[in-house]
Amino acid sequence: MTADVGEQVTDADLVAGYRRNPELFTAVYDRYFHDVYRYVAGRLGSQVAEDITAETFLLAFDRRDRFNPEIGGLRPWLLGFATNLVARHRHKEARRYKALARLDPAPAVEGHENRVVTSATAQPYLARALASLNGGERDVLLLLALGQLSYNEIAQALGISLGTVGSRLSRARAKIQALTDKETHP
Repeated sequence: MTADVGEQVTDADLVAGYRRNPELFTAVYDRYFHDVYRYVAGRLGSQVAEDITAETFLLAFDRRDRFNPEIGGLRPWLLGFATNLVARHRHKEARRYKALARLDPAPAVEGHENRVVTSATAQPYLARALASLNGGERDVLLLLALGQLSYNEIAQALGISLGTVGSRLSRARAKIQALTDKETHP
């Protein structure tokens, strides 16, 4: 799948290409691997991120004919698979944030995938706040922060309504704000 110089290959172009030739699904992998990896690594750590990311693309490849570009983009579709796979590790994720909450503040670590985790390490109350969120609230918040998805894309990724995205995000922000206030103004 090639494009003329200066021509942008869209998600719809990628889908049309891999529907004609499944081997062209590698272009989806090449375009979105880093986004999926960064999201998973931010939630579960780099140790399992490669495995979960690989499993995400395997599921997407197996279900590639079900993708409908009229509903949304490939990135939220892929991050939806990744979020479902992360759900299998919810206890591990919560334990990770609780462990980060007990650490002394550490210097910032380079890389986008460590942005939220670095903040949680530098401010242990943030890790405690993330651990206190229920799975749905954490999914929405981290798809926004790590996945850099819009509200519409989060709704697409999770298969929920836009209103549910808003209410989960509102609850997550309120919980984090309450814990932040408690930590900074005892």
